[in-house]
Amino acid sequence: MIDYAYFKPKDLGDAFSLLAEHGNNAELIAGGTDVMVLAKLSNRSPEVFISLRGLDELRYIQKKDDYHIGALTTHRMIETSPLMQDELAALYQGAAQVGSVQVRNVATIGGNICNAAPSADTAGPLFILDAVLVLKRNNQERKVPIHDFFVGPSETVKEKDEILTEIIIPGHMGHYGSAYYKHARRKAMNLPIIGVAVGLSLKEEGRIDDARIALTVAAPTPIRVFEAEDFLRDKPLTDDTLKEAGLIASSPECCSPRDSLRCEGWYREDMIRVLIPRVAKEAANDAKKKTGS
Repeated sequence: MIDYAYFKPKDLGDAFSLLAEHGNNAELIAGGTDVMVLAKLSNRSPEVFISLRGLDELRYIQKKDDYHIGALTTHRMIETSPLMQDELAALYQGAAQVGSVQVRNVATIGGNICNAAPSADTAGPLFILDAVLVLKRNNQERKVPIHDFFVGPSETVKEKDEILTEIIIPGHMGHYGSAYYKHARRKAMNLPIIGVAVGLSLKEEGRIDDARIALTVAAPTPIRVFEAEDFLRDKPLTDDTLKEAGLIASSPECCSPRDSLRCEGWYREDMIRVLIPRVAKEAANDAKKKTGS
């Protein structure tokens, strides 16, 4: 049994007041699908849990000039959103592969990011979509590009008195084709062995205009593979080009997959080489669908 106090603030202001009152003794929870499990497994918990689950003001998917996703938006909301399916396919695919339907009904995208697991299914898609995270404390706000958010396994730049309130994806990213693939031992209820996300925009003559590649479980944090992205720009969309991008991305200069209970590092490297061309082709097909080519 774990012993803790539990508070459910009625709004953001109430949540900030509770954080100020309890300080380092408090832990924020959203859906609780990760935090509560870890607390029980470790038989350790903070003295206070502050649940954000009732803050419906942080539960939305909107498109203005940019895409705005509230931090308490569930994975199921993203999975069933026509906007996400049509315009941000990689994020839709990542959210749709988190746990089971029951888990996705309560697990939130903000919680998935703030837990900072190297295997987070939404992290890779958000990396290639150039997402920006909005962090608030009382009346102060700062915006952090997602590739600057993670500093290590389960570690982020978020301060204890800050709350992630929103994820912003630049509107122009909706013109990119994108795709995400989770390589795991089974299709559901399993952590990825490797996760690959690719975003592409294409020129009219079929060359690659711009590229985004992200990997999960390939380093202590999710990563962008800038060297492979640079290689792809202005290259023809051919099997040889994509194969070379996979080789670059799997090199020690770009990633550092580790041995684990699920597999050894060399296997993850092999899967990066195999999967990047496959996921890139899916992203290219998504891009062609958007342009009608």
